[in-house]
This record gives sequence, structure tokens and C-alpha cells, in this order.
Amino acid sequence: MALFGKREEVQVDRERLPRHIAIIMDGNGRWAKGRGLPRTAGHAVGAETFRTIATYCRELGIEYLTVYAFSTENWKRSADEVGAIMGLLQKYLLEAVRDMEKEKVRFVFFGDLAPLSEELRELCRQVERDSAKFEGCQVNICLNYGGRDEIVQGAKAFARDCMAGKVDPERLTEEQFGGYLYSAGVPDPDLVIRPSGEERISNFLLWQSAYAEYYFTDVCWPDFDRAELRKAIGAYQGRSRRFGGV
Repeated sequence: MALFGKREEVQVDRERLPRHIAIIMDGNGRWAKGRGLPRTAGHAVGAETFRTIATYCRELGIEYLTVYAFSTENWKRSADEVGAIMGLLQKYLLEAVRDMEKEKVRFVFFGDLAPLSEELRELCRQVERDSAKFEGCQVNICLNYGGRDEIVQGAKAFARDCMAGKVDPERLTEEQFGGYLYSAGVPDPDLVIRPSGEERISNFLLWQSAYAEYYFTDVCWPDFDRAELRKAIGAYQGRSRRFGGV
């Protein structure tokens, strides 16, 4: 067992780390409101939290980190808030390009990027392309993503292959269908974390999280630090994963 940090003396076994952690980065608006700040201020601090947690996951040796950055439903928010989120994402990606050789993190985007601005779409493609050479930690950013939409799009792609005679629908397996999803080739998440006190999955990785362990905390995302991640991993390591068995 290895001890990381002093707060709450959380112990994390580096030999039993989750291979894939997924996070619903929730609570930015509530964090800001509680401090008398505009919601956009919460998103700005939340973006820095993402940077901190992504870096820490790489240091710990987590192979995959998937974060819910912007859902298909988030377009319902005010134009100012959506614009602020997109601006922060663009800023982060530009910095990722700048620091890529030092950080050596591979970035992949899950979701339909078509509604984004042409500039942001091209930046996403550039980051994916330029970081593809890196091995170790892969960060999947769910952008304009919805779990149900992902399954529908996968079903459409499978149907097109059936019509083209490329596949036999009677021989479809779960593994084969998984290859039609945004997460094709990525192992399912072992641990899904949701800060902010909400206890629902909000259309996030519906197919992939069938047997994930969930960890909920009242801490809002801007306050979710390394110690909070250790607590989540510690809780995960204290559970017995049976995958439907006894």
C-alpha cells in the first residue's frame, strides 16, 4: 500500500488502480452561485480542476480518463454560458498543443463535433492527430456527447453496414456493436465519479458503464482535488467487483 498526501490519510494501492476512470464534471454553476459569482467563473475554475486531475491521473498511472465536458443537452443553457464553456475548451486545447511534448498525453474526442465552430473542430482534430503518437495516459473528452445519441448513431452505422452486406445482423455480438461507438477500442470504465451531490448518470457512457463502480460526493467539481480523487479510488478499491457472478 502506498500513501499519497496527508489529508484524511487516504491509502491507495498502486497495484490495484482502476484502469479507466470516468468523471461527470458537475457543480461548476452551484460552486459559483454559492460564492456570489457568475456561473462562468465556476466553469473557469472547473477547467483548472480538470487540468489538475488529468495530470494527477497520468502521474498515478491511470491509463484512461474520460470526462463529460459538454452534453447534447447543454445547448439549452444561455448563449453566454455556452460561449464561455467553448472559449475555455479552446483555451485548454491551445495550451495542450503547446505543452504536448512535455505532458505526452493522448487526446480523443467522443461526440458529434459537427455543431461546433469550424475553428474549434479543426483544433480538436489537430489535438487528436498530434497526440496520437503518445502512449500511457489517454484522455477522452466527451464533447456534444449523449449516451443515447451514441447508441443511436452506432445502430445507424451498423444498419448501413448490414445494408451494404458487410456484416450479418444475426451474428451481432456486444463486442462487435461496441466497435460502432465513439469509445471503440477503449476498455469500459472501472470507476465513474460524479461530484456535486447529484446521484444520477445523466446520459453518460450508458453502454460502457454497465458494470462500472460509481462514486458520488457532495464536493462540487471546482473543489475536487487530488485528495478527493484518492478518496474515490480508495472507495473503489474497497469494493468487490463480481460482474454478475457470486
